[in-house]
Amino acid sequence: MRIVAGTRRGIPLKSLQGTDTRPTSDKVKESIFNIIGPYFNGGVAVELFGGSGSLSLEALSRGADEAFIFERNVKACAVIKANAEKCRFTEQLHIQRADARTAAKTLQAKEKKANLLFIDPPYAETKFYDLAQHFADLDLLADNAVIICEHEKQFELPETYGAYHKIKSSVYGNSAVSIYEK
Repeated sequence: MRIVAGTRRGIPLKSLQGTDTRPTSDKVKESIFNIIGPYFNGGVAVELFGGSGSLSLEALSRGADEAFIFERNVKACAVIKANAEKCRFTEQLHIQRADARTAAKTLQAKEKKANLLFIDPPYAETKFYDLAQHFADLDLLADNAVIICEHEKQFELPETYGAYHKIKSSVYGNSAVSIYEK
């Protein structure tokens, strides 16, 4: 696993050993960014269920201003921190050792809106995809925001989350990625 493109292209990333997290493969990550836009001119990335932090680090490498990662596993947080240090993104990356359900309150308190919202919970935890609707309801998504959900290919996500409509759904092995825009 590595940074695929941008200013930190090619930097290898660590991931948590074992089955506690499921890192997004480089192939899937590259496909996601090819769909949502290969490079950014600023903005905020929010990654719920951070794992290794690779999606947020990729967004920073491609031009996002800052990123917030929510991860409750202490070992995964240590991996994310090590990856941020390796990529020299310690100032732009904010790691919150917290449940993803606290993300909305954190962003409200910091008066931030997400340009990119990554939702990739453990596949059995399907209730967490409703956080997309929660972010939309609380107006925590920027006008040009994109919601990216990685899920089991058999699991069907809704066609809309508020004003955000599914524009693409792609299957990669046992995983699928659904992308929403306004």
